[in-house]
Amino acid sequence: MPNLAVQKIPQMKTILLTTVIFFFVNCQLSIVNSFAQTPVKPYNENQDIRADLKKALEQAKKENKNVLIQLGGNWCSWCMRFHALVNGTPKVDSLMKENYIYFLLNVPQQKDKRDYEIFKEFEYPNRFGYPVFVILDKNGKRLNTQDSDAFEYFNPNVKGYDTTKVVRFLTLWTPKALAPATYQKK
Repeated sequence: MPNLAVQKIPQMKTILLTTVIFFFVNCQLSIVNSFAQTPVKPYNENQDIRADLKKALEQAKKENKNVLIQLGGNWCSWCMRFHALVNGTPKVDSLMKENYIYFLLNVPQQKDKRDYEIFKEFEYPNRFGYPVFVILDKNGKRLNTQDSDAFEYFNPNVKGYDTTKVVRFLTLWTPKALAPATYQKK
């Protein structure tokens, strides 16, 4: 009479091998999926511009900061580059967090869906293209409008923003840089 335990060994090996292969393939797919992230969309395409801007100004007043408005959209590659620079460069990120409320103002790609009244209120920053930056003080007074071309690398073959230029710009428009006491004799 054949030994049943000996007959079941090949079946057990097959089950064990199948389980190990399934586990290995599943782990590999998990790793691949972790790198296949959904694209970042920092601009809120359903934004209530006026309500969100009011909140940003309230926060700026409370924290004694300026508001840096970045007009652009998820459709704008240069807008995405600047946003990535702000969040991915420690020096820029800390300068922003210390001195500004960073407000992304969504401008739809379709021109008929844009809020032209907000452009008028900020004295038509859209004339520069996107992204464009408007700095407001904590009371909502426009201090500066800046075209993003000024931050690009001089070499047209290098795509991106020059961190040194961005840091200089941000430093020159901080509340401290604009405070008269900064420049008076002590």
